[in-house]
Amino acid sequence: MSFPNPSVGPAPEEVWVFPPSSRHLRRALLPSPWKGAARNVVLFVLTVVSVYISGGPRLVFGLLSILMAHEMGHYVACRYYGVDATLPYFLPFPVFSLVGTLGAFIRIRGPIPHRRALFDIGIAGPLAGFVLCLPVLALGVREAKLLPQSPGAGIYLGEPLFFKGAVWLMKGALPDDLTLTLGPLGLAAWFGLFVTALNLIPIGQLDGGHVTYAVARQRAALVSRVGSWVCVALIYFGPNWPFWSSLLRILGRRHPPTLDDEPALGPARVWIAVLGLVVFIGCFVPNPIVWSWREFFQAIGLTSR
Repeated sequence: MSFPNPSVGPAPEEVWVFPPSSRHLRRALLPSPWKGAARNVVLFVLTVVSVYISGGPRLVFGLLSILMAHEMGHYVACRYYGVDATLPYFLPFPVFSLVGTLGAFIRIRGPIPHRRALFDIGIAGPLAGFVLCLPVLALGVREAKLLPQSPGAGIYLGEPLFFKGAVWLMKGALPDDLTLTLGPLGLAAWFGLFVTALNLIPIGQLDGGHVTYAVARQRAALVSRVGSWVCVALIYFGPNWPFWSSLLRILGRRHPPTLDDEPALGPARVWIAVLGLVVFIGCFVPNPIVWSWREFFQAIGLTSR
């Protein structure tokens, strides 16, 4: 096996890899991020069209900016550590969708060298998306309108703590007979908070699962198992969770080890993990779309109104 001469510096398609034993032991040639990216581009264009149909240009700008920030947070962290990963895949969903998309993801194709890299890759996405979500949330709440409540009309969204805080800061306490009607940016911010919370659930291959394994190692399996059962219990709150619970179980509850699990995270990353927990609590809502099982069965025609 031969290695490139380190004195000439990395070529355009090379990055320094930090293997388990030494940060400067070797360099790895990562494939170009644009190799085979035609599928990513096509899916992104289709998602732009799908989101535009659902909510127009403001929803496209607000929502796709948040999703792009989230996925690029992961991607940049992967490139920093020399881990092979794809560019983001966006998922258009024009039918029966509130926002026209199911989100986005990247595929990590290379091994994770150590727990510090796993932690940074896992937490970078949610924090990057959340940071961009805040100004979109402020703009969305500012443009939202207070209208009289109309029982049985429209779609009611559960309010995460951060959303409630933004409304309280910018609108004050809302009268009981009024409801906040969101525009495209408000809807983009709400969905961004929801995606952040969903990804930070400490289960398996989710971002929260990566962070939990990096912090807790072997105890992460127990946390993931408990988290799975909590998601099942959330079915009580309404018909939102059967789909998400099933998807989380398909993704698996166990997390594979890194190449070297021994190096400690250090206090700085522990505090960042605490910050991630605060973000998760502030973004999470047990019933994202507020309707009961009775309303669900009425909507699909199984019971009379």
